[in-house]
Amino acid sequence: MIDLSVGGCNFLKQVPSSIGGLNSLLRLQLDRTPFETLPEEISHLHFIQELKLMNCESLKFLPKSFGAMDTLRSLYLEGSSIEELPESFGKLENLVLLRMSKCKMLRRLPNSFGDLKSLHDLHMQETLVSDLPESFGNLSNLMVLKMLKKPLFRSSESGVPSTSKEPRFVAVPDTFSNLLSLEKLDARSWGISGKIPDVLEKLSSVKIVNLGNNYFHSLPSSLEGLSNLRELLLYDCRELKCLPPLPWKLEQLSLANCFSLESISDLSKLEILHELNLTNCEKVNDIPGLEKLAALRRLYMSGCNSSCSLAVKKRLSKAPLKMLRNLSLPGNRIPDWFSQGPVTFAAQPNKELRGVILAVVVALNHETEDDYQLPDVMEVQAQILKLDLALYTHTLHLSGVPRTSNDQLHICRYPASHPMVKMFKDGYMIQVIKLEPPIRQGVELKMHGIHLVYEGDDDFTGEEILLTETQLSVSQKLANFFSSFEETEASSVGESTVA
Repeated sequence: MIDLSVGGCNFLKQVPSSIGGLNSLLRLQLDRTPFETLPEEISHLHFIQELKLMNCESLKFLPKSFGAMDTLRSLYLEGSSIEELPESFGKLENLVLLRMSKCKMLRRLPNSFGDLKSLHDLHMQETLVSDLPESFGNLSNLMVLKMLKKPLFRSSESGVPSTSKEPRFVAVPDTFSNLLSLEKLDARSWGISGKIPDVLEKLSSVKIVNLGNNYFHSLPSSLEGLSNLRELLLYDCRELKCLPPLPWKLEQLSLANCFSLESISDLSKLEILHELNLTNCEKVNDIPGLEKLAALRRLYMSGCNSSCSLAVKKRLSKAPLKMLRNLSLPGNRIPDWFSQGPVTFAAQPNKELRGVILAVVVALNHETEDDYQLPDVMEVQAQILKLDLALYTHTLHLSGVPRTSNDQLHICRYPASHPMVKMFKDGYMIQVIKLEPPIRQGVELKMHGIHLVYEGDDDFTGEEILLTETQLSVSQKLANFFSSFEETEASSVGESTVA
């Protein structure tokens, strides 16, 4: 016998000791069964490669001899009631994958844990483990480490998680610097506080770092040396005050809900950055180097202050605006050359439709009792109509929920490859609507506009200083629109509220 699956056997109260006699067993599945212990004889499975014990809610301990299963390559403990792992656990020298997320009774890892020299993937989300053993840095082949904890979001003004009265602060262990093969790190809500030391600088292989919902106030200057880092996610790090220089290969940077953030280093070297999220960074006054980000596709700044909004609008030139697909920032008007809609598509001879640009002004009434938990505003949609029949409905990607009730301007640009653009036929109409009934009460669609981009409308690459208004490219007209915002106008946006 190679495989044995008895998952979901609700009456299996005990695994028989005779299971150790199945010498040829390679894969054993015992998911969702009510047994409380495993027999010591399970260690006699000398060829076992995969063991699944997911959602075994009565299982609290593994046998002391568990480490003798040294051929084991994949172990699934997710959702079990395991309280601790035996000291022999480190003898699983061939273990490559260990999944023990939502083992909500697991408080510690054994000192031998660092002996798992073959371990590549470790998933331990939502456990009670808070301190890692000193041997943890010996996991020389570890590539993926996911150890996020709840809550993922903090909603209270004090910054203390609503599900935890006394958050336990922890420090980043020094042994982290030895994880030279680590590529993905997810340590959200781990209670990391103070200043993160330079232990990260040696993680030369790391590509994705998610430290959201933590309590540290600064990042090491050595962060710039992480040459392979592609994604840096610091969502809801409310004590973070400044952002040091970043590695030039970074593609995604999230600083949403970093309420204390005051300064950002020059971003001009981040030539391939395609997403920047600064939602609710209320103390940031400027984004130096923004005008150099030629690859930027998504820029989210809802809930930022009026000074920063004005500074960013001045930096938005023709080149980045042509590449941007999603842009959000404080604002209470849309370009006057946009149509209010619905807009009917008319096929033009020898001129293909190259894109659609939608602009909306949205405000949230935070005085309503409804507590908005979603990361995006989901109430605004675009529809493609044939006569009165809706053929296609698309929810606009309005990422970032502002803490303020002030007006927020969103511009969504869809290229020719988008399904909404590809399905246009002569006589079809497009309109912008508010979802009814809304997911959240108090979302107000104050203004909207539609502009169809045809071949030749946005293809001019040179300077456009001498061109007339009707000759300007779409991206240049957008740049002129943003540069037309004045300081007095930005201030009035910051002071306005929803009635």
